[in-house]
Amino acid sequence: MTLQNEYVATLPLVLDEVEVVGVERVSPSFVRVELGGPAVGRIGVDGALYDQRFKVIFPNAAGRLPSFADATEDWWSTWTAIPEPERGVMRTYTIRDLVGEGNDTRLVVDIVVHEDDEPTQPDDASGSSPAAAWSPEGAGNRWALQAAVGQRLMVLAPRRGHAFGGIEWAPDGADRLLLVGDETAVPAIRGVLRDLPADATGAVFLEVPLGADVLDDVRAPEGVSVHWLPRDGAARGELVHAAVLAHLTGTPEAVAAAAEPVVADDEVDPELWETPAYSSSGEEVVGATSVPADTPYAGLYAWIAGESKVVTGLRRILVKDLGLDRGQVAFMGYWREGVAMRS
Repeated sequence: MTLQNEYVATLPLVLDEVEVVGVERVSPSFVRVELGGPAVGRIGVDGALYDQRFKVIFPNAAGRLPSFADATEDWWSTWTAIPEPERGVMRTYTIRDLVGEGNDTRLVVDIVVHEDDEPTQPDDASGSSPAAAWSPEGAGNRWALQAAVGQRLMVLAPRRGHAFGGIEWAPDGADRLLLVGDETAVPAIRGVLRDLPADATGAVFLEVPLGADVLDDVRAPEGVSVHWLPRDGAARGELVHAAVLAHLTGTPEAVAAAAEPVVADDEVDPELWETPAYSSSGEEVVGATSVPADTPYAGLYAWIAGESKVVTGLRRILVKDLGLDRGQVAFMGYWREGVAMRS
């Protein structure tokens, strides 16, 4: 099925159904899905993909996708006008890769999964219908665990030749880089590393649930070191906090003496997103400022994404404790533990 509405077909973005053409469980925490179809051939950006985001709409409890056939210019209003149980669930992911050409183009996306999610079907003895048991929480996880070739999704993605947004990577001439993320940020960081110039320098810290989640296809330029930090039962954020602090200060003694910041729930911006160009808190953003050349972190650009409370703690260390300029950093809360994502 391809959308027939004349306006939707000419939107400066791709909003259409796609088909699953490949599924692979690449590690305990990652399912890799390849999406194909005529719409995918229109997806692209003018330049490198870096950490390009796009949206996926998963089917509703009855297995159906919403229709945008009557969409106007305000596609969001069309989406929100559909009763929530009928419209499915929209989630945001990173384009891992676009491979192939024309109608053979495939969009590759890695979806983080865990096996302890609530079942998609109720217990037979309950007498409840599948629709009654279905809820939007964990929809992406549930779908990915049962994904199969031939299933259909809907995507909202950049159309080649049109501005779309969704790329936050903006080092602005920095001469050294710091990338930090948990498992949800691994695809974005992989995309950035893929598109960096060969002479880039810096360090990457990736905290993932298990040692088996270390992916051998995450490669970086020779001057960028990649450090995997499997939690294997450690508290979320504990390993990456210590590793980043040690990297920036160069003093193990400072790491031993520094306690991981205690971040209260009410200190976490529910939509944490702060870059040199935007602040979710509404603070004025003036862009990167000139950092004196004799300061320890001159020339550094930091890109940090993952669970919002962990990201908030790292922001406090970099900006408040170590004195990085706000124009040198991008902090993004990709998700919040215990809180369902909205889109």
